[in-house]
Amino acid sequence: CIYMKSLQDSPQESVVDTSPVESFRTPSKEELRELREQPTDPQAQQEIIDSIEEVYFSSDSFDMVQYELEKLPPDLNLLELEEYRDKLKRQQAAVSKRVADLILEKQPSYVKELERVTSLQTNLQLAAVICTNARRQLHSAKEGFTEASLGLLANQRRRQLLTGLLKSLRTIKTLQRTDVRLSEMLEEEDYPGAIQLCLECQKAASTFKHYNCISELNSKLQDTLEQIEEQLDVALSKTCKHFDVSHYTKVQLAYKLLGKTQTAMDQLHMHFTQAIHNTVFQVVLGYVELCAGNADTKFQKMPYKDLCTHITTDSYIPCLTDLCKALWEVMLSYHLTMQWHDEHYKEEETTPGADDSNTEGSDESNVGRSYVKKKLEHGLTRIWQDVQLKVKAYLLGTDVSNFKYDDFIVVLDVISRLMQVGEEFCGSKSEVLQESIKRQSVNYFKNYHRTRLEELRMFLENETWELCPVKSNFSIAQLHEFRFMGQCRSPSVSPSRQPESTELVELCLFEQYLQGGNPFEMQIDNKEEETEDVLASNGYESDELEKSVYQDYDSDSDVPEELKQDYVDEQTGDAPVKSVSRETLRSRKRSDYNLNRANAPILTNTTLNVIRLVGKYMQMMNILKPIAFDVIHCVSQLFDYYLYAVYTFFGRNDMYESSGLGLISSRLRTTLSRIQESLIDMEAGGENAGPHASPEERKEKVPSPHLSQLVILTSSDTLYGLAERVVATESLVFLAEQFEFLQPHLDTTMPSAKKPFLQQFYSQTVSTASELRKPIYWIVAAKAIDYEQMLLLMAGVKWDIKEIMSQHNVYVDVLLKEFEKFNQRLGDVSRIVRIPLPVSNVLWEHCIRLANRTLVEGYANVKKCSNEGRALMQLDFQQFLMKLEKLTDLRPIPDKEFVETYIKAYYLTENDMEQFIKNHREYSMKQLTNLVNVCLGSHINKKARQKLLAAIDDIDRPKR
Repeated sequence: CIYMKSLQDSPQESVVDTSPVESFRTPSKEELRELREQPTDPQAQQEIIDSIEEVYFSSDSFDMVQYELEKLPPDLNLLELEEYRDKLKRQQAAVSKRVADLILEKQPSYVKELERVTSLQTNLQLAAVICTNARRQLHSAKEGFTEASLGLLANQRRRQLLTGLLKSLRTIKTLQRTDVRLSEMLEEEDYPGAIQLCLECQKAASTFKHYNCISELNSKLQDTLEQIEEQLDVALSKTCKHFDVSHYTKVQLAYKLLGKTQTAMDQLHMHFTQAIHNTVFQVVLGYVELCAGNADTKFQKMPYKDLCTHITTDSYIPCLTDLCKALWEVMLSYHLTMQWHDEHYKEEETTPGADDSNTEGSDESNVGRSYVKKKLEHGLTRIWQDVQLKVKAYLLGTDVSNFKYDDFIVVLDVISRLMQVGEEFCGSKSEVLQESIKRQSVNYFKNYHRTRLEELRMFLENETWELCPVKSNFSIAQLHEFRFMGQCRSPSVSPSRQPESTELVELCLFEQYLQGGNPFEMQIDNKEEETEDVLASNGYESDELEKSVYQDYDSDSDVPEELKQDYVDEQTGDAPVKSVSRETLRSRKRSDYNLNRANAPILTNTTLNVIRLVGKYMQMMNILKPIAFDVIHCVSQLFDYYLYAVYTFFGRNDMYESSGLGLISSRLRTTLSRIQESLIDMEAGGENAGPHASPEERKEKVPSPHLSQLVILTSSDTLYGLAERVVATESLVFLAEQFEFLQPHLDTTMPSAKKPFLQQFYSQTVSTASELRKPIYWIVAAKAIDYEQMLLLMAGVKWDIKEIMSQHNVYVDVLLKEFEKFNQRLGDVSRIVRIPLPVSNVLWEHCIRLANRTLVEGYANVKKCSNEGRALMQLDFQQFLMKLEKLTDLRPIPDKEFVETYIKAYYLTENDMEQFIKNHREYSMKQLTNLVNVCLGSHINKKARQKLLAAIDDIDRPKR
């Protein structure tokens, strides 16, 4: 079977590849003989081999006997079996023949290969002998040399290894104990030393990392280093509230050793942000829990913005102050942190640099410094923004519109101081704070101003217009409402202390409170100092100089004794100015009706309240510049309402227009109309001066005030309320003077775009205060003297006389007696209230003007008049002037030319008369017509008369 397979696969290769030493069965002699007897036809032989079944060539494990037996049919036939057997024999013979042929063909090769095998066997036996000899000789060398000499070297090497191992074990032992020392250094807050030690241990551990115990130690050191970094972060966070130079220096050095300077700066800013949040939250939470009075934990979980809404009104200011104090500590710490870095970098720059080999490290250091510097500068704005947002949430969390004024001023002052801190901290204008405090201020101020206007109306309606007793040296700077304008104006500050305070102001807050203290602690101290003493005690002052001045003043010979007694009994508290000399007092007595204290301010309680209110408004404006225009507008409304009230009470009269005296100027008339339209609620007073206003507009207006029923203006005994009129008018003038005094300060706080409003207010309103004297005092002048009686007396005089008279008429004496009586009553009033020189001048001017116009009216009623009658008119008028000049110091006499010109016009010719009519329109039509009619027949004919009357009619026609 093997042969058949090999023949089938590759007969040639099977013989060649077979090793000579491989054993196989050689055909026997009988078999070879049989083979030789077989036919030798190659083609026939190949056909026999091809007829062999394929299965015989399959594998070595093929069982051909079993195969053939299994092929036998069930019924055996001997002939068929013998025939099949012969076939198999032929096939076997063909195969054997082919094998024998192949063997014979390869016989030479086989012999040659067998010889090579024999030669190889001989060489191997020789090599075995050589190896045996070499092993025997090596054994001798080992015993004689190697074991002795190399043993010494091995022992020496082992000794060295063990010595190194011992040293390593000692180092490892030291490393194992470093955690105790590290803990001690951390407790001592020696962070740089702990990090230095830990880094050295890590470096040593990396040398012995091949030991198993070191791998554990290395991870432990790494954990320790992370723990140090955590404690270092906590230490860094502590500097946000209480900066300590030595502590911060250690922390920065520690981060420098770690190579995390920039990381430290990032962490520091995060801690500052967290410190701001935690600080404000704890402060507000403390007050909320204190006011709540229970241990409710719901507040602790509440957001900060919602927490601020639970602050009560009573705790609002203390909480705000503590909030600003706490935030100041945080900002001061940041300021000191920046200062530390600036000084540290300056020291590094002044220190001589290292070798050129360290240039790369120096560049890295410069980059780190630049990063830290930029981070710190950027952090200024960021931290201030956080502070503003926290304070803004607090400010807007409570409705402050119903706060007391002093409390709200404290709030404004605290926020103003905080904004000053912000400006010095990072140069910020604090837009967030300004906007929030502006919102609160506008709401508060609208409500406050509306209430104050209502109060002012109530004060005016209950005002009896009596003098408010103030000291002689009274100044608005003495009122604590105006202390904010500077202590230099207050007499309580000595000049020696002023330079010191000025120098203190020049220091910035961070320098001023660097060593301790807090800028928000000043509020309480300032509040305690707000004391004033401006009222005179019971109308008297204890100053001996003033007493001596008045004693001397009262001793003048021309002052009756009873007037002196009345003056002593009826002092109203007005005090003289100490600098007024005795001569000045004497010289003023005649023209100023100053029978009590000289030049004392004339003002009422309402005036003082308005001045105080103006001071409060200005305080608010000074602290909060953004609402300056709103405040000044409201200040102007206070003055407008006071002026309108004085005019309404004492100056409104329908006789002004008919008087022809121009008592109310166009500017004053415009001002009064503007005030009535913009400020006065005419509907509330039952007056309908125009279309109905909307509710919003009416809310901004105030009803017109009504004069108190206690004030009597119709009694002739009091000169028709002259004392009250003087107090009211002169208190308004005094108020205007104070506004003039305050104008520079108001101008500096007013926005540039709104300054025209302020200028217009002063030019159109404040300056018109003194103009109210004319209409108010004209009523007194019109009623104080009986001008109608004088007209009746003049009507009874005969003017067409033929002789020149040397005696004046009786009506002149009657008129002069009226003036003397007026002068006496004026003196009586001056005992109650000082009548200033401008007031007396206005009164006398009105009376004289009315008297002169009454004279002209009386002369115009004359039907017939001669030249001698005209001369008598001149005589009467000259007598009147001569006596009048003794009663008053007013010069020149008002309307003197008005009378003289009218009298002299009688002598004019026709042409001159026509020109006179055209030029002198101050005379009425009746007066001019009478002048023409009286002249008829003397030197004017009828034709001329018609011409002149036509000229008069032409003049009057435009008026109609």
